[in-house]
Amino acid sequence: MIVCVCNRISDREINRHVQQGCMSFDELQMDTGVATCCGCCETCAREVFHEARSKTHRIDFSRMVQIAMPMPA
Repeated sequence: MIVCVCNRISDREINRHVQQGCMSFDELQMDTGVATCCGCCETCAREVFHEARSKTHRIDFSRMVQIAMPMPA
């Protein structure tokens, strides 16, 4: 879905940026221009960004646990 019409930024693009290490909404704005023109999409863009960060955080935490406490074979 297109989140930012002005800069044609989709939810997939926001997710991709988060997966590639984007750590803040400010950084996302600098990289993509999302929510920097009219601002109508800012709430939606922030929600998509924070949801993607939350998913990435859960995956990262799960990997850390697997490395720290491997399951016996």
